[in-house]
Amino acid sequence: MSDTIAIENPHDPATWPTGRAVRMEPLVRRVLGPNASPYTFTGTQTYLVGTGADVLVIDPGPADSGAPGHADTRGDGHVEAILAAIGPARVAAIACTHTHRDHSPASRALQAATGAPIIGCAALAFDDDGPRADAAFDHDYQPDRVLTDGEQLSGDGWTIAVVATPGHTSNHLCYALLESGALFTGDHVMGWSTSVVSPPDGDMGDYMRSLALLQARDDRVYYPAHGPQIDNPRQFVRGMIGHRRQRERQIMTLLNAGTHTIPDLVAAMYKGLDPRLHGAAGRSVLAHLIDLQRHARVLSDEAGWHALAADPLAPDATPA
Repeated sequence: MSDTIAIENPHDPATWPTGRAVRMEPLVRRVLGPNASPYTFTGTQTYLVGTGADVLVIDPGPADSGAPGHADTRGDGHVEAILAAIGPARVAAIACTHTHRDHSPASRALQAATGAPIIGCAALAFDDDGPRADAAFDHDYQPDRVLTDGEQLSGDGWTIAVVATPGHTSNHLCYALLESGALFTGDHVMGWSTSVVSPPDGDMGDYMRSLALLQARDDRVYYPAHGPQIDNPRQFVRGMIGHRRQRERQIMTLLNAGTHTIPDLVAAMYKGLDPRLHGAAGRSVLAHLIDLQRHARVLSDEAGWHALAADPLAPDATPA
């Protein structure tokens, strides 16, 4: 068994070491990447499933020095840390939840070192129609096998089931560990922040449906790619759904009050937010507006966005 440590408080990021294997539960270890940033919190968390003859690697993370000026894509030493944590075990597969550059690029180097297949989400190379605020897509990602919803794979003492969760990205997958009731949620549900939903690939309607799907499940714990583990999944997801509905009501209230542009909506809705995250907030506001337009509640023109006067779901109060 490779060198694995325990931490006293898994909910305290200050105690999380970078580049070391941390035991989360008997079948799960975590290796934190070196790509802390305003968009990735403490960095991308790679998970190793299994402690026997073979292991599954989930979200191998960023690789090498990443993109200049983008700390969220920095991966120096991360592949080496993963390999050290794996030790003599065989890597059964390298599974990616989605293809943002803080999640999948290290899959190639890890495959070169181990010969393991890259599996999971479909390839996606899609340029946004606006400035990105989270990590860009990994255009070089090419899986050996694309997994579909409900599909299972197993190894020495572990079984994983695929849960399709489009929304944050159209190709997003979560992975359920059947032996323990854990769900690896990628960026669909994070332990430190709500996920950015960035059109045109990110879709708020899909995101909300995927949240409802998770709320109907009975998972014991979530292991997200960023932030602490989530020990009360259903309650947490219920809060996320409520938060998104609150944002939707807030947008409708502001539109009716005469605020019509996304920058002005962000300024009114996200008071006190780190200015570096205003772009990300704007992308999620756009995703809400597109979804509202799809349901004939708003329209857009050269002057901005407008609430339809006959909106049957118009809010009766401004949310806190």
